[in-house]
Amino acid sequence: MRWRGRQGSSNVEDRRGSRMSGGFGLPRGGMRMPSGGASRAGFGGIGFIIVIVVVSLLLGVNPMSLLEGMDGGMSPQSSGQSQSQSQGQAPAPSQNDEMAQFVSVVLADTEDTWGKVFRTEYNADYPEPRLVLFTGAIRSACGFAQSASGPFYCPSDKKVYIDLAFYDELRRRFQAPGDFAQAYVIAHEVGHHIQNLTGILPKFHEIRQGLSQTKANELSVRVELQADCFAGVWAHDTAQKGLLEEGDIEEALNAATQIGDDAIQKRTQGYVVPDAFNHGTSAQRQRWFRMGLSEGRMDACDTFAADRL
Repeated sequence: MRWRGRQGSSNVEDRRGSRMSGGFGLPRGGMRMPSGGASRAGFGGIGFIIVIVVVSLLLGVNPMSLLEGMDGGMSPQSSGQSQSQSQGQAPAPSQNDEMAQFVSVVLADTEDTWGKVFRTEYNADYPEPRLVLFTGAIRSACGFAQSASGPFYCPSDKKVYIDLAFYDELRRRFQAPGDFAQAYVIAHEVGHHIQNLTGILPKFHEIRQGLSQTKANELSVRVELQADCFAGVWAHDTAQKGLLEEGDIEEALNAATQIGDDAIQKRTQGYVVPDAFNHGTSAQRQRWFRMGLSEGRMDACDTFAADRL
């Protein structure tokens, strides 16, 4: 990926080295590594009413209605507002920190992509998320999290959190090297931000409260695969700008393969428990990233209405 020498985002907070403590909080959307535990008590497919409610939030005939009074906040804000809100935040990373600069450039690319989408689809400014760098553990508005859980997005404060040591794990433990594999991780988390802005995440958290664990997992898979598809939409735009290099797409697809629920369960426990899937199989994650990549449109990422994931 051609990223060196390019402008990064101003929405990066460097909290590495901060000391954090506390208990676990609210559920988060993210590229967490599934644990692959025992089989859980289950439920069946997603009900028709659930699908209609969630899909209408993404593809409603009146998109502007999503901009007003929506949980998760899709209220348009100017760049001036964003800058004022950032005052008092943690400092930006050093210009000499190559990996931090890399994620900053990737975040800027996502801002450009989704800024264009929001102007086109919603006639509104894109409320940009902030990206927080941390080491070891951190307290977010969603509670306390450790780096072992992987990168995550917190809908309560609209921030993406990542311990950059995750990239070492991605490369060594999961055999998914490459800068575009790393960029895919950021784009996936930003995909959760898009879901938060459009009401998908708030509705998901509301619906799953009344579901059994297996049924909640099944709905979670659809949420996660949509974030993969949104990452593909970003990759489509990035390719259109001529920023991809040979092998980049293969790096992202390999990462999607290596962190599929089935691949991780096979690696960690030697067998697969489909009822415990909460992010999607390797094939599903590849398929939906490819869908966003090939189509380049939000409405191509309707995982909730899809019969086949």
